[in-house]
Amino acid sequence: MSVAFRRESDEEHLEPKFELPIPAGRNLVTARGLALIKSRRAELEARLESGPDQAAMAAIQRDLRYWTTREITAELAPVPLGDTVGFGTEVRVSLNGTTRTFRIVGDDEADPAAGLISFHAPLSRAMLGAIDGDLLPFGGIPDAIEILAIGVAR
Repeated sequence: MSVAFRRESDEEHLEPKFELPIPAGRNLVTARGLALIKSRRAELEARLESGPDQAAMAAIQRDLRYWTTREITAELAPVPLGDTVGFGTEVRVSLNGTTRTFRIVGDDEADPAAGLISFHAPLSRAMLGAIDGDLLPFGGIPDAIEILAIGVAR
C-alpha cells in the first residue's frame, strides 16, 4: 500500500518534547538564587496538584524535573569578602566608557537586563579575580573594563 493512503497520527506532526538543558559545571547559587529555585519548584508542584490537562501536565512535569534537579545539585556559595570580583559580588565597572553595575550570580538567577549576570558569562569570567582599579581586556579590546567598585551583593 502506498504511504499516501496511510493514516498518520496527529502525534507525528507535533514538535518533539525535549528535556530542559542543565547547564554544565557546578550549580553555584546565592541565597537569593536558592530561594528562587525552591519557589519555582513549589509553584510547579502546586500547578501539578491542580489537575491540569494532559498537554499542560507534561510540560509542568518536564519543568519540575529541571527545577528539582537544580535544587538537588545547588551549592550555596559562601558570602564573598568583597575585596575581589567573585561569585556573589556586586561590581561597578566602566565598560567601554559606560558605567554599569553587575551582580555575579548563578545560572538560574541570571537576568542580564536587571544587571544579574551568570558566573559562566564571558563578562563575568573576564572580571573574576580582579580588584578595584584594574583595567581588563574584553571582546578583543584592551582596557575595555575598568573596575570602579566591588561590594557584597545583598
